Amino acid sequence: MDDTSRTPGAQVVSRVAAVLRALSAAMPDGENTTELARAAQLTRPTAHRLLSALTSEGFVDRDPQSGKWLLGPELYLMGTVAADRYDVTDIARTHVAALAAATGESAFFSVRRGGETVCLERQDGNFPIRSFVLHEGKRFPLGVASAGLAILSFLTPHAVDAFLTESRLEDDFGGEHAETAIRARISETRRTGYAVNPGLIVPGSWGLGAAVFSGSGQPAWALSLTGVESRFSPERIPELGRLLLEHAHQLTEQLARK
Repeated sequence: MDDTSRTPGAQVVSRVAAVLRALSAAMPDGENTTELARAAQLTRPTAHRLLSALTSEGFVDRDPQSGKWLLGPELYLMGTVAADRYDVTDIARTHVAALAAATGESAFFSVRRGGETVCLERQDGNFPIRSFVLHEGKRFPLGVASAGLAILSFLTPHAVDAFLTESRLEDDFGGEHAETAIRARISETRRTGYAVNPGLIVPGSWGLGAAVFSGSGQPAWALSLTGVESRFSPERIPELGRLLLEHAHQLTEQLARK
């Protein structure tokens, strides 16, 4: 038994956190109780009780027409206060915009949170056909989508081994996310410097990602591009990869100075 399981109330806190993370991933449209319960791995009655309690405290809101749950105003206020310490999106936004403008694709900035990446910023280029696999607030496990693969690839070997041992990504994302397949993509990412997602989440939707490093040299964020398969030809991928790496390097240096 670990320390968390022996701490009074820790299970409730863990369940509340799971519900809020699931709700965050469903923004901006919100989600119904059944789907939030499934995403948080809770029973529907438990999820409903937690959501109702969070609503009374202002952490969650509910749309009276659709019945869907939404993040509440109290979280916005807390996030505003915390932003001074943690938010680097304003610095990254310039690079996201430049990538979208230069490539015509959708560009993103994501942050690592434990074993996941969370999208913080999206900007679309001028190419009319877009992929909507990734959007602000969307979470993916490390190793899934190009941003998460880029970050996972540059963790220490011990951290990579621990993550792949604990997470069975193929159960949720199919055989292409089995450990051997991910390790092969990690090796390729380390060779080129950027990660490629060849339509593994949604067929025809491709992505490239490059890690952005903290001052201590850890891959803490990622810049990425997504678009339709025809826009990610073998001839164009190296060009997009070089552009991503240039911006990732510049952003790493800016964040180190911050």
